This record gives sequence, C-alpha cells and structure tokens, in this order.
Amino acid sequence: MSFRITGLDPAPFKPLFGLSEAELSNARAMRYIADQTPGFPDRVSLKDVEPGQAVLLLNFMHQPAQTPYQASHAIFIREGMTQRHDQIDAVPESLRLRLLSVRGFDNKGLMIDADVVEGPQLESLIRKLFSNPVIDYLHIHYAKRGCYAARVDKV
Repeated sequence: MSFRITGLDPAPFKPLFGLSEAELSNARAMRYIADQTPGFPDRVSLKDVEPGQAVLLLNFMHQPAQTPYQASHAIFIREGMTQRHDQIDAVPESLRLRLLSVRGFDNKGLMIDADVVEGPQLESLIRKLFSNPVIDYLHIHYAKRGCYAARVDKV
C-alpha cells in the first residue's frame, strides 16, 4: 500500500515570520537560531534546519479531533518557509535519523494502534499499521521529546 507523508501547511505560520521577540512572546512563540544539524527539524519542509537559520518554536494543535486524543505540542517552523513537504512512498531524512513514535487513528480521531520505531524502519511500520483497515491516518512524533513530526495518509 502506498502512503503520503506531508509537512504542515505554511500559511498559518506566515503571520509570525519577521515579528519582534516581544511580538512573538505575545503569540506564545520564540525565535531560535539553529546551532547544529540535526537538531531543529522544520515541520513544513520536514528537513533539519542548517546552523545559522532562524526557526520559530511554537505550540501547534496537531490532533484537533474532539476526542480524548486531542493534542498539541511544541514544534519548530523554519522562518520564511513556504514549500510544504508532500511525497508519496518516500521518507524524509529528518525522520530516518530519529527514534519515532507512530500513532494510528481511525476516521473519528481515536487512536487504534501505536508503536515506536527507529527511523530506517519507518516504512515497514507504516505499511503494518495501514494493513489494519480501521486505521485512517498516522501521526509521527519524535519519540524522545514527544513533538509532532508529520502526518501519513493512505494513497
């Protein structure tokens, strides 16, 4: 079964780009300058930001379903990013480098199954979880910090 991994739509984050530190603080966000790679994974492009590039740290509701699994967490967005990752049957390098938690949800937003996997084995876990016909989509999280990373849909 084919799958599609997508980054976040950059449009909701554009109003934050270029804000002062005080304005970002009022929006419950912070600016960082990346000082290493990997270390600052952008959730729009699904690439690790290069040292010297600016990222915004903000809270993002990644699971808006009106269920007990509704959730938000801190994420990094590369400041100025406009191109969203959207590929079929391809795992971005930023996911391959990390320990991941993968959670499978039904069409009502209820978690049906979950597992932890090293990045290089992500494709096989995606296919295993999607073999359950009740699972509609997956959320990938960086397992160590628990941050949302990307969404996976059946193709």
